[in-house]
Amino acid sequence: MTEPRINDRIRVPEVRLVGPEGEQVGIVSIGEALRLAQDSELDLVEVAPMARPPVCKLMDYGKFKYESAQKAREARRNQALTVIKEMRLRLKIDPHDYETKKGHVERFLRQGDKVKITVMFRGREQSRPEMGYRLLQRLAGDVSELGVVESNPKQDGRNMVMVIAPHKGAQAQQGGRRAKEQAAEQQAPSA
Repeated sequence: MTEPRINDRIRVPEVRLVGPEGEQVGIVSIGEALRLAQDSELDLVEVAPMARPPVCKLMDYGKFKYESAQKAREARRNQALTVIKEMRLRLKIDPHDYETKKGHVERFLRQGDKVKITVMFRGREQSRPEMGYRLLQRLAGDVSELGVVESNPKQDGRNMVMVIAPHKGAQAQQGGRRAKEQAAEQQAPSA
């Protein structure tokens, strides 16, 4: 993001001036605007450079930068972090191994993470992609109460890939829990 031009860096003959409280002063020459800024001990900041004439506001630029940095930091803190876990399966998977992998997928979905499921094909298995599709559909059906298929199975070279996301309510709840955990970790004294 580029910094707005302030004070002497504004190189236009006249500007539309907005006062420190947001009131419209009107179109004034740049010299008059700079004089008003100096008299009120504020900065002249160009807020809309593409307008004709450009819009400038009288404000304390240091305070403005500080507050905008605080808002950006707060927005980043409240942002939900999406984690994608990956689970790899083979086409000829043993029933017990399938149950184990399904349990891992369920755990990931309960934690609020997306799961990318990859079925790997070897040799002649590549000529039977419908078997991989059926395996992925079976897994999606088995975990349907915890998640929803976000991207349908797609063949990707020797692999077939599908993404399952947790249901919206669970995802928001888990995102909030995860944000609280991260805040607690940051506040804990490091020993």
